[in-house]
Amino acid sequence: MLKIGQFNSLRLTRLADAGVYLDAGSYGEILLPRRYVPANARPESMLEVFVYLDSEDRLIATTERPHLQVGECAYLKAVDSSRHGAFFDWGLTKDLLVPYNEQERPIEVGKFYVVHAFLDERTESIVGTTQLAQHLNEFSYYFKPSQAVNLLIYARDEFGYRAVVNQTHLGLLYQNEVFQNLRIGDQVSGYIQQIRPDRKIDLTLRKPGVVVEDALAQQILVHLKQCGGSSNFTDKTPPEQIYAEFKVSKAHFKRALGLLYKQKLIQLTPEKTTLL
Repeated sequence: MLKIGQFNSLRLTRLADAGVYLDAGSYGEILLPRRYVPANARPESMLEVFVYLDSEDRLIATTERPHLQVGECAYLKAVDSSRHGAFFDWGLTKDLLVPYNEQERPIEVGKFYVVHAFLDERTESIVGTTQLAQHLNEFSYYFKPSQAVNLLIYARDEFGYRAVVNQTHLGLLYQNEVFQNLRIGDQVSGYIQQIRPDRKIDLTLRKPGVVVEDALAQQILVHLKQCGGSSNFTDKTPPEQIYAEFKVSKAHFKRALGLLYKQKLIQLTPEKTTLL
């Protein structure tokens, strides 16, 4: 079945002056314009093409690769506006429309926004939206704590950073879990920290749990040996300095220090940590 707004493998049925025609099943034949036709294309060969509606609302194929497909999010630039809404450059000849009723806030031409693409079932046209919460799931029923995920940062508020999780869900990365510079549009690797009782998703950039802390404890021991047995990194050190040296949050660092202290491997004072 043809998937509009996504890549499809379609059979080349015939050659024409304008390009080649591809078998789109119940949609009939659709044109792949000549400028996109591979040099080795022959009748009956299979071509991987992206299918969308052209400026005259006709199905058309291309071998160009857009910045996102239907069901995905990407950080795009608004390049124009009209009475219908804002238009975004998504890597194709025809820009992606984000109608006014799909805008989280008024869009300014020249600025970048995280946009989700979906298919308007009524018109079969591909539409963009910045109202991510209306199209992506904020509640999880299958993510597990410590699971590795891909994150796309789309907003910042008083709690921290909001992120798209694996292109399907929305989650929160709390400010006290972030010890690096993040910007809207950044794509980073992260982990599920926990699924809250209301099924919403909390995120972290560091793998939670004992495994990380054990590895961090070993890293602290190596650091102490390299410093001659004593270091001014303690549980009082500012979190920014801890992250700059160890790439972990202060909470992780303090738990690792506590583990080493319980094992009587270090001595702690407010001013320094000493290897025993």
